[in-house]
Amino acid sequence: MIYLILAICSSALISIFMRAGENKIRNNISTLAVNYVVCLLLGMYYSAGSGSFIVPWDTGKVTIFLGVIEGFLFVASFILYQFNIFRNGVVMSSTFMKLGVLIPTLVAILIFGEHPSIIQILGIVMAVLAIIIVNGVKGKTDETGTVTAPHALALLLLCGGLGDSLTKFYDELGPAEYSSHFLLYVFAVALVLCTTVALAKGQRFTVPDILFGCLIGFPNYYSARFLLLSLSHVPAVIAYPMLSVGTILLVSIAGVMLFHEKMTRRQWASVGVVIAAMILLNV
Repeated sequence: MIYLILAICSSALISIFMRAGENKIRNNISTLAVNYVVCLLLGMYYSAGSGSFIVPWDTGKVTIFLGVIEGFLFVASFILYQFNIFRNGVVMSSTFMKLGVLIPTLVAILIFGEHPSIIQILGIVMAVLAIIIVNGVKGKTDETGTVTAPHALALLLLCGGLGDSLTKFYDELGPAEYSSHFLLYVFAVALVLCTTVALAKGQRFTVPDILFGCLIGFPNYYSARFLLLSLSHVPAVIAYPMLSVGTILLVSIAGVMLFHEKMTRRQWASVGVVIAAMILLNV
C-alpha cells in the first residue's frame, strides 16, 4: 500500500505544479516535452544498473512493445484532451479524461480475473461519482456545456484508459527485471512524439516552460513508477480508483491551503464522496 500512497502523492504534485504554473506556462506542448526529458533521464538512471538501456529482443519484446504503445497513447491522450477542450469545453473534457479510470478497472476484472467485493464495487461507483461531481464544478466561465464532438470525448476516454491499462498488462505479462526499461521506453517514445508536435506547431521553450516542465517531470515519472510497483501488491480494481480519488482529495486540500481557493458546498460534498469511496475500497 505504501507504493500506492506514494503514487497518489506524486500524481497530486503533478496537478499542483500545473496549477501553480497555469498563468506562467506559455507553450504547453513545450512544457510537456521538457517534462518527458526529465522522465527519460530518470528512466535512464534506474535502468543503468542493468548495464544497458537496450533489452534483448527474445526476453524483452513485451517490454519494448508495451512501452512504445503506452508512450504513443500518453501523447495522443494529451492532444485529444486539448482538442476536446476546444470542441467540447473544459468540464466535459476533464470529466471524460478522468473517467478513463473505468477501463483499467474493467480490464482487471474481465481479463485478469480480479473480483472486488460488493462493498468495493460500491466504492468504485462512488469514485466515479466523485470524479463527475468534482469536474462538474470546475468549469471555466466560458464553458457552454455544449458537446459538439461526442466521438472525440469517447476517444479521449478510450485512449487515456488504454494507456493506463498497459501498466497492468506489463505487471502481468512483462519481466519484472525490465520494469525500469519499460518506463524508459514509455517516456522516450513520448518525448520524441511530443517534441515533434512542438516543433511542428512552432512552439518555443521559454524559461517558465522549462522550469515547470522540470517540476512536473519528477512527480510524473514517480507516479508511473510507484503505480507499477503498487500493482504487485494491490489489486488493480482497487489501485486505479484509489489513485484517482486520492489525487482528487490531495489536490482539493492543496487548493484550499496553498492557493486559497474557496470551496462551495457541492465541492465539500464531493470531498465527502471521495473519502467514503476510499474507505469502501479498502474494506
